Amino acid sequence: MTNIGVITRGKYGKRLISTLLMHTDLKVFSAEVPEHLPEFIDEPEEFLEQMAMDRTVFNADIVVTYSLHPDLTPQIAHMAGKAGVGALIVPGGASKAPVKELEQISKEYGMYIEVDDICCNLSSNPAISKFTDRLSSPLLEITIHEGKVEQVNIIRGAPCGSTWHMAEGLKGVSLKDAPAKAGLLIQQYPCRAVRGNKGGIHESAKLHKDAVSKAIEQAILKKEH
Repeated sequence: MTNIGVITRGKYGKRLISTLLMHTDLKVFSAEVPEHLPEFIDEPEEFLEQMAMDRTVFNADIVVTYSLHPDLTPQIAHMAGKAGVGALIVPGGASKAPVKELEQISKEYGMYIEVDDICCNLSSNPAISKFTDRLSSPLLEITIHEGKVEQVNIIRGAPCGSTWHMAEGLKGVSLKDAPAKAGLLIQQYPCRAVRGNKGGIHESAKLHKDAVSKAIEQAILKKEH
């Protein structure tokens, strides 16, 4: 069984843990860093030692860190590498993580590291496939009846759980309106993705809208044959 480690910070990361427990058979280890952190941390190794972070989180094949701090994240990456973690996922984007430094850490330990703004757009790299096969960009099967969505089967959903929220809201919606409704439902979900620009929640909404459109097309073809 693949083990997933999740490092939370305040509300960030807790929804991923819930999704992992509810919708996958992956084993989860977790640890937390304080919600409120200094803007600059001169000695991140010492800082983490003093706060006695639960290091069992590194008993994992893949670690997802919501540390969201450019000083702490590299130190967490070092700790993961030394513990033999195979891959590290860093949500929040480059503004929250020093990408160049993480690239060096990746080479030092032979550990795959991915930094991404939103976790429903993770790559399909083999190093994280045990995670992304279940949780990443949405992949759906839809059954239809009398021009409406009857049921949405989630093969792969967003780590935050928004795909399951969307699926419930689509039942009974006309096929014509379903893709747009899907995008709206994702934007209404209390996702932590950035809002107010072209990426973030808007990118997530588009991914789900496109996934619903594709699933409806496949359902129509299946009925015709």
